[in-house]
Amino acid sequence: MSNAKETLKKAGKEDNRYLDSKYVKTACGTAYNAILKALDGYLLTKGIEKKKGRKSIEYYEENIAHLDKKLNTELDNAYKILHLSGYYDGVTDVKMIQAGFDVAYRIIRRIEP
Repeated sequence: MSNAKETLKKAGKEDNRYLDSKYVKTACGTAYNAILKALDGYLLTKGIEKKKGRKSIEYYEENIAHLDKKLNTELDNAYKILHLSGYYDGVTDVKMIQAGFDVAYRIIRRIEP
């Protein structure tokens, strides 16, 4: 998450938007990947074997939903804000991206040992 935060700073801000969507996309992708890495570790501690290869959001949602419904809701929010809106769509709204980062921190804090 610290890498994502540093990358986001490089985007620059003016009013309520980031100026360089390239950095926003990179930061959002990095933050989302941090969540997935943390969830991989969390699932291992719950006895769920790591799936080989690329995992879909459905893999995470399916496994997390059985363990913690609130965590699953947070994951859904992170997916929509960071992965879809921030990374793919290049949304540069400061409040929206900050909300995505807040969700990422909540998820990681919730599952850290």
